[in-house]
Amino acid sequence: MNRIYVALLSLILSVTAATAQEWTVGLGGSDFGDGGDDSVALDLEYRHSPFLERRVLSLAFGANLGLTGEGDIFIGGGIWNRWQWQSGWFIDASVMPGLYEEGTDGNDLGSAFEIRSLLGVGYQFDNGNAVSAAISHKSNASLAEDNPGMNVYAIRYHFKF
Repeated sequence: MNRIYVALLSLILSVTAATAQEWTVGLGGSDFGDGGDDSVALDLEYRHSPFLERRVLSLAFGANLGLTGEGDIFIGGGIWNRWQWQSGWFIDASVMPGLYEEGTDGNDLGSAFEIRSLLGVGYQFDNGNAVSAAISHKSNASLAEDNPGMNVYAIRYHFKF
C-alpha cells in the first residue's frame, strides 16, 4: 500500500510543480477522540489556479498529503473553495476523498477510503502569502462498518506562486 502512496504523491508533484497556484504547509496535532493515539500532524496541500471566480468566491482543484507522528498517511484530492475579502481575511473549505493508512492499530479509521473535510480562517499578506488556522476531519462517511473519525487542528502557511 505504501508504494501506491509514493506513486500518487510523485504523480501529483510532477504534474503540479510547473503550474502551482498555492502550496500550503500545516503543522498541528491529530485528535482521535478516545480511540487512537494523538500526535503531531503535518499537512502539505497543493491548490491549482481557480477554475471559477465570482466576487469573493473562488473554486479550484487541490491535493492533500497528511502525515502524523504515529505514521498515519492520507493522500487525497478534490475541490477547495475560498471566500477572500479585500481586507485580506479569507475562509477556506475543502472536501478531498482519498486513501488512508494507519500507522498504529489504534488509529484505524475503518477503511482505506476516507474523506477529508477542512474549514479554516486566515489572513493574506500583501505579497500573496498567507497564514491560517484550520480544522480538518477524516471520516469514511459511514461507508464502512466502523467510522471513528479523526480531527487535525493546524496552523498553516500558504505560499503563492
